[in-house]
Amino acid sequence: AMLLKSRIKHRFNLTCSIGIAPNKLLAKLASDLIKPDGLVIVHPNDVSALLERTPISDLCGIGKKMGRHLKLLGINTCGELGRFPVDILRKKFGIIGDRLIQMGRGIDDSPVVPMAESDPVKSVGHSSTIDRDIEKREDVLKNLLKLSEMVGRRARRYQVAGKTIHLYVRYADFFSSFGKQMTLSGYVNQSEEIYRAAVKLYDSTEHAQSVRMLGVRLTNLQHNGEQLPLFQEDRKKLFLTNAMDEVNNRFGEFAVTFGSLMEKGKDGQQRKLEGSTVISPAWRPEGIRKINVE
Repeated sequence: AMLLKSRIKHRFNLTCSIGIAPNKLLAKLASDLIKPDGLVIVHPNDVSALLERTPISDLCGIGKKMGRHLKLLGINTCGELGRFPVDILRKKFGIIGDRLIQMGRGIDDSPVVPMAESDPVKSVGHSSTIDRDIEKREDVLKNLLKLSEMVGRRARRYQVAGKTIHLYVRYADFFSSFGKQMTLSGYVNQSEEIYRAAVKLYDSTEHAQSVRMLGVRLTNLQHNGEQLPLFQEDRKKLFLTNAMDEVNNRFGEFAVTFGSLMEKGKDGQQRKLEGSTVISPAWRPEGIRKINVE
């Protein structure tokens, strides 16, 4: 580990933090304990003591929304998460509840797979548990658009496109759910096309309950080359998408996004998404012209 740190420093003039532990979950946690330029080794006998005092927000895989839900249940540390009744977590989060218990106990059986040996991407998907029950169709569609953009970005990053769109809906009672898929005539990875298919799937049935969780997934994948679209309007959309991806890759998720995803304040005026710094990607077909940053 020290040799690796030394080589990175010598070649790139950068420091790095390394965590060594019994599994990937704990190694990631250990690497975050001392920054910058840290080296932390967690021995098996020390795992319980470490988790007992570690906030749940420090665990890789528990974001702000999930953290808020867990804190409402009185769960603040990994130790408390590992001891929490699994039945309650299953009822609230579904099968994710089992994974949460394992994370709280420091259990992670996922193997370390070198990039050269990793399997090809078979699907690209995102899901989100909403922090409140939503009834209005426009609120559901706003969340579907956000998920479709996340799926599209990942697909474009992996340089894949897919023909089959899957939609998953879990309702407010956390027991009822709806799932459906649609196979398109061609391969897509543009967020707008994924979104249109997801909306059709959602509108294909009546929804008697409020919605609490949504998921969008793209499957039936093939590698997507860099061939330009034939028509000028499609080329414009591609250039705009590439510009948005470039900005978001640099400044973070949804630094640039669709206007319909911007929240409205009490005065009815649109507000930027939380954490958004870029106002707009002024663009033209040949590329980014100017990007305004606050």
